[in-house]
Amino acid sequence: MMSLMFQPFTQKNVTLPNRIVMSPMCMYSAKEDGKVTDWHRVHYGTRATGKVGLIMVEATAVERRGRISTKDLGLWNDSQIDGLREIVQFAHSQGVKTAIQLAHAGRKANTPEPVIAPSAIPFDDQSKMPEAMTNEEIQNVIAAFKEAARRAKESGFDIIEIHAAHGYLIHEFLSPLSNKRTDQYGGDLDGRAFFLQKVIEAVKTVWGEERPLYVRISAVDHDSDGIQLEDSIQLAHKLKNWGVDLIDVSSGGLLPTKPGKIYPGYQVPFADAIKKETGMATGTVGLITTPEQVEEILGNERADLVFIGRELLRNPYWVLNAVRKQDISSFGPEQYSRAL
Repeated sequence: MMSLMFQPFTQKNVTLPNRIVMSPMCMYSAKEDGKVTDWHRVHYGTRATGKVGLIMVEATAVERRGRISTKDLGLWNDSQIDGLREIVQFAHSQGVKTAIQLAHAGRKANTPEPVIAPSAIPFDDQSKMPEAMTNEEIQNVIAAFKEAARRAKESGFDIIEIHAAHGYLIHEFLSPLSNKRTDQYGGDLDGRAFFLQKVIEAVKTVWGEERPLYVRISAVDHDSDGIQLEDSIQLAHKLKNWGVDLIDVSSGGLLPTKPGKIYPGYQVPFADAIKKETGMATGTVGLITTPEQVEEILGNERADLVFIGRELLRNPYWVLNAVRKQDISSFGPEQYSRAL
């Protein structure tokens, strides 16, 4: 019987050839202009020849001041399209699908520009004091997400993921620890999720309904006063109603402190609970390194896709190595067939 990880996964007009996703991981290898470099071409191209089902390009800033660092990729102007298009075209030539994670770093930006956030609360004692966003600035950032989505579509990506996790701008709106606003973008969960709702609505106007749209969330803040799993289940119901196709479930990042316990698969229960409580498709991530872990997650229907990060940095041919344990002919690139 074919391994579960090598079964295709279809949503809307996109069919992934297998259930392994290259998790978005910043390479900090762009130049000041935010454009693709040879490092990105080789980095993503290697994982494409390695037959990852979906390559998700790292967090890509929707505006200059929204970069995590000055070496981040960007999609804030049209000149940044061509390099990303090259990555997409090569991946497609290998039968691999592509996604891009659209992001804004908010108060966690480490760049020369002033930083912004829903409220004037810094990330930590060493961080800049952010400017609390005016309503006009909120509208401008929503428009920036929309324009970045248009450019992602022109680049040829199959899927867009909106980054609403790890303490960056959208997560800052979602968490009561960082959002102290008293207007329509603050208060209860409905108010704190309103910014994300408007970003989704804006993105969908250019992205369309025929292409999948993912959202990455931090299911918990790992703080008793922050987001809890119950909040994320409520948010997932909203995301489902807003037309999101899959929730990529991670955790933490809002605070400088780390979770108390980190172990293989420690975040899988979050994706499992959201999937079972809402019926939403989910992806899971976090210290997943072996085919056996993947089979357990998929076999027990704890998630629909498995995002692998560090292990794909260590071994870009992780998927091909897993294939060697299966009776799957002609899976890898023809050039590497003698190794299968």
